[in-house]
Amino acid sequence: MREREIAIKERIILALDVEDIGAAKALVKKTEAAMGFYKVGLELFLAAGFPMVNWLVDRGHKVMLDLKFFDIPETVKRAVARLSGRGITFATVHGNDAILAAAIAARNEVKILAVTVLTSFGSSDLAAMGMTRSVADLVRFRAARALEMGCDGVVCSGLEADDLRRELGPGLILVTPGIRPGANRMAGGDDQNRILTPGEAVRRGADYLVVGRPISRADDPVAVIEAMQAEIYG
Repeated sequence: MREREIAIKERIILALDVEDIGAAKALVKKTEAAMGFYKVGLELFLAAGFPMVNWLVDRGHKVMLDLKFFDIPETVKRAVARLSGRGITFATVHGNDAILAAAIAARNEVKILAVTVLTSFGSSDLAAMGMTRSVADLVRFRAARALEMGCDGVVCSGLEADDLRRELGPGLILVTPGIRPGANRMAGGDDQNRILTPGEAVRRGADYLVVGRPISRADDPVAVIEAMQAEIYG
């Protein structure tokens, strides 16, 4: 199965999970020579809003807006429509068929990624929510529905990527959080449950890798990025 062609500087998406626009800009300036794709999540968007997105796009970078839209369909439709024309590459959406359909109807040039199961969730979390499916089964079910609905891709763990790629084909974009370099894979104090190294995730079929703390908290972030790129493309 042919692998999607992705530029080396765009394969890793750096999660700008920081407290304000100043810290985000400092991290971008420190890393942008080695990469060109950044994730703006809920914390940073609430602190900095679209000015942060505009600043990234103006510098020539791609943006994943990770707000995980989840609301009544009409609200989601109107919210997604407001992303058009801003240079945003990916936007994430949670929810059922009606919510996904609303986002897809309003997406214009923005690619819609359906969230399957958060990588911080394990089987005990699903059981506590009253769900009887296994994590893997729920991810496969939601990814298949997202593809049928017309989503451009899904957010999933690298642990599920190989099954999704094999069962759903090459068309669906797979964006994978929970990525940890080999030395940090089993480190404690982490809220991620379903994790893989960069090389493992790509070999399993992941297209884009979302990485946060292993880069943002490193003494030499660029060295970490380059080591991950070497593992992926080596």
